[in-house]
Amino acid sequence: MTQTRLSRSTIFAAALMLAAGGAAAQTTQNLTHPAPDGAIIGFLLTDGTVLVQGNQDNDFWKLTPSSTGSYVKGTWTQMATLPDGYVPYAGSSAVLADGRVLFLGGEYQNGNFALVDTCMIYDPQTNKWTEFNPPKNWDFIGDSPSTVLPDGRFLLGRKLDKRIAVLDPTTLKWTELKSTGKKDFNAEEGWTLMPDGTVFTYDVKAAPNSEFYDVTTQKWTSAGSTVVFLNSPPVEKKIEYGNGLYYYPPGEVGPGILRPDGTVFATGGTHKGATSGHTAIYTPGAKGGIGTWKAGPDFPGNDQAGDSFASLLPTGNVLVEGDSGALYEFDGSKLTQTKFATEGLLLVLPTGEILLNGNAVYQAAGKVNQAWAPTIASVPSQLTPGSTYKITGTQFNGLSQANSFGDEFQTNTNYPLVRITNTASGAVFYARTHDHSTMGVATGTTPVSTQFDVPANAPTGASTLVVVANGIPSAPADVTIQ
Repeated sequence: MTQTRLSRSTIFAAALMLAAGGAAAQTTQNLTHPAPDGAIIGFLLTDGTVLVQGNQDNDFWKLTPSSTGSYVKGTWTQMATLPDGYVPYAGSSAVLADGRVLFLGGEYQNGNFALVDTCMIYDPQTNKWTEFNPPKNWDFIGDSPSTVLPDGRFLLGRKLDKRIAVLDPTTLKWTELKSTGKKDFNAEEGWTLMPDGTVFTYDVKAAPNSEFYDVTTQKWTSAGSTVVFLNSPPVEKKIEYGNGLYYYPPGEVGPGILRPDGTVFATGGTHKGATSGHTAIYTPGAKGGIGTWKAGPDFPGNDQAGDSFASLLPTGNVLVEGDSGALYEFDGSKLTQTKFATEGLLLVLPTGEILLNGNAVYQAAGKVNQAWAPTIASVPSQLTPGSTYKITGTQFNGLSQANSFGDEFQTNTNYPLVRITNTASGAVFYARTHDHSTMGVATGTTPVSTQFDVPANAPTGASTLVVVANGIPSAPADVTIQ
């Protein structure tokens, strides 16, 4: 997050705006009921609902789709607030394989620059937040980079230096790892999980360097120069965060999205001397080898994407929000401005739509490559309400983490959802998934699985069941709920 906190009226505008130019192929639709207190950040829960942080910073609301599966016609419910004294903005976060939500740190506390180290975990089943300890001797977390590893552990980088720790979700215990070879400190960079399980980043302070981290060897390795500078200069030289301690901001970069073809689309802020933000495309090398970079298209109209949201569309294009609010689609070679704009959150929904700031959805044009879809290998044909079942298949986690911001505001959706539709009534509901066999991406033909809970009030009768990953459903399986 930029070191000067942006105006709430700017970032979290309630209305969808129109921007000049672009094609009319895409559509947007306002939600019947917008988020009651805005949406700073949103998490797609494994029961198909969406949990958002409201503009009071400690309040949370849940969007439940309608009985026909529509998020546009969905309804909001206020959920448990964070404990007294913890009022964070711009922290680290994740949805875990067991369905719980991590919410850590915060660059701001009560609107003041603070780099807090509070660690919370939310259980959607009990609607409760529980505090646990940060890594030992980590006095400041702030808006640190983070990601969930394929084995389900949560990897966190300390903002102020090169330190890295990993959290065991079962015990909520941290283990500090080595960070051998790291080029610069972790501040303001984003982490992208790659298909081989490594964590990829392009640096801010050490730009134009890029690097990837191997958790097994606990080493960082250079991934080469990004060719163009993706970092914008710092707004301030230093910021005090307590007791005479100062943070020296390195600047900002934009979100990086792994695409279905295996490349990473990397976006940036406006580098010193440039008139607009650059982009670059990274193609990984052979296993264990350095890949190649090439310059991508610049943002038009003096726009940029430093500290902004991006999502992978089901079509394979990347939807990027410029700092102006304009929405762009990247198709692998061209960056095209749409006729729409928004301010704030982008989040991939199970319908393939993108939630825009808690008050509208974006629908992309184009077809989905069915090779990217999950496939179901086995699922019981007879299901009983209130019971738990195992489902197996391939590509349950999608081909990408699908959502990115740049550093904080991690809202990845690379985990399976189970959606069931009653044949007679058309009623749509989600069965809560949990205990996924992997949290990796682009797992290919490797068999994977998850557990799912059939709701106790599920409508009975003949139904169809699909597994959804990043808005792309599998072919339906016939089931009967009895």
